[in-house]
Amino acid sequence: MIVRKRSAGDIVEAKCTRCRAVLNHTIVAMVGERIVRVQCNTCGGQHNYHQPQEEKKPVERSSSQRTASPRTPSAGRPRREPVPKGPSEWELSMERVDPDTATPYAMDRPFRTGEVVSHPVFGIGIVVTVTKPNKVEILFRDGVKLLRCAL
Repeated sequence: MIVRKRSAGDIVEAKCTRCRAVLNHTIVAMVGERIVRVQCNTCGGQHNYHQPQEEKKPVERSSSQRTASPRTPSAGRPRREPVPKGPSEWELSMERVDPDTATPYAMDRPFRTGEVVSHPVFGIGIVVTVTKPNKVEILFRDGVKLLRCAL
């Protein structure tokens, strides 16, 4: 069997960085016998050559390995403490306010501390602090967000 050396202009399989798949590419540049740059035949994008990787096969484990001793945390890492259950800071703050009185959030309007705000993405929140220049911290269910506002 004769093995032909690859050269610029040949077709080769490579992982396309734009398509994110292993596709046919045309070799654009080589250094010695090493492929350096290719052009995707599907999307036309040029990028460095990324050799396709073989798919990893899942490792078969016997039932005796699965029932072995439970994993212990590594000695170097501190153990993560469980989060205590109970009302969050946002829930406690929302008990004192009426969500129906919330004003819609807008970047071009000023806010006051304690004001209830309705944001299209984050939901209902309460203004914690108004900072300069043109920033406001609002407590939402997901946490405190720093948003733009007018002074």
